[in-house]
Amino acid sequence: METGLLGALSRKNFLRDYWQKKPLLVRGALPGFQGLLTCNDLIELACRDDAQSRLITQGDGGWRLRQGPFAPRFFSRLPKKNWTLLVQDVNHFLPAARELLLKFNFIPHSRLDDLMVSFAPDGGGVGPHFDSYDVFLLQGMGRRHWQISAQRNKRLIVDAPIKILQEFEPEQEWMLEPGDMLYLPPGYAHNGVAKDNCMTYSIGFRAPSYQELVTQFLVYLQDHTTIEGMYRDPDICLQFHPARISSAMVRQAGEVFDKIKWNLADIERFIGIYLTEPKSHVFFPPPRDPLTQKKFSYQIKKNGLQLDLKSRMLCKGRTIFLNGDGYTVSMAAFRSLERLADCLVLPNVQDFGDEALILCYQWYLYGYIEILGPSGSLQT
Repeated sequence: METGLLGALSRKNFLRDYWQKKPLLVRGALPGFQGLLTCNDLIELACRDDAQSRLITQGDGGWRLRQGPFAPRFFSRLPKKNWTLLVQDVNHFLPAARELLLKFNFIPHSRLDDLMVSFAPDGGGVGPHFDSYDVFLLQGMGRRHWQISAQRNKRLIVDAPIKILQEFEPEQEWMLEPGDMLYLPPGYAHNGVAKDNCMTYSIGFRAPSYQELVTQFLVYLQDHTTIEGMYRDPDICLQFHPARISSAMVRQAGEVFDKIKWNLADIERFIGIYLTEPKSHVFFPPPRDPLTQKKFSYQIKKNGLQLDLKSRMLCKGRTIFLNGDGYTVSMAAFRSLERLADCLVLPNVQDFGDEALILCYQWYLYGYIEILGPSGSLQT
């Protein structure tokens, strides 16, 4: 079923014609949408230790960046104009945010990063810039004026605390009102300025650089590779210059490095672990008074279960990846758990076999999944 999120455009045609190719403006993507939280709700999140937040201000002295968490009284001292509060990973705290992200499931979960929410009074913004990832900019309350450009000039202002383009040459511009949405592919320069008290919901899709992938894969190999033996040189020769590294040492090291091997299965496992690894500030508290495995199985078969809002779950082959770990299971268990990975919330798990139930109980003890209440709400 196609979604109205893209207007009259089908999901298939969006992926073919726009995704990572060109911008798309959708008027009334979510008619009547005013947002998921208020400004005060966002400020409360920005004051939490487990939330990532920033405040960006613009004045005569240029741009200024402050990192959270903030004290509540801090916001009472802010001017009436020209500042922006941004909070990352709002989907970690708000069930409604997860429901919003599921509207974008025509993009694979493996590409999803987070939902960032910003509040800005009149004149607030973060300056003309470009991102290295795909983003949908959904307007909540208020209005924001957007300008975009496909310019190739990406030079930034030197010594600015945030990445601001030295020169910005807008090519298109629109005023977005509640429920409107703008999609931007990576590298598209853009500048959004609040025209009144407004909130913008940024649905970002991660795109790691090749350098990051290679670096993290080497870390993975370090943890999953064992090379036996030690360096030996029983035939060492007298050197006139003892400080020189011998060719024999270089050759032996090269022979050892040639023993480092990997295959497609190693890459698949690395990708699953890497993409589900929790961010450094994310923690999973275990249940305070955990149920026994028997009671847990009874409760989830009766009421259902869901992933913790912070959990990331992906699948490949017969392996389930959850929060940086891989679990290879039977095909029957894989099909059951894949539904959880796809939907995030499962009101009905009657078809779960013993293998899937045992794994779910283990994840429940880790704090990775939660039991739903009788009405589909979270059971505490």
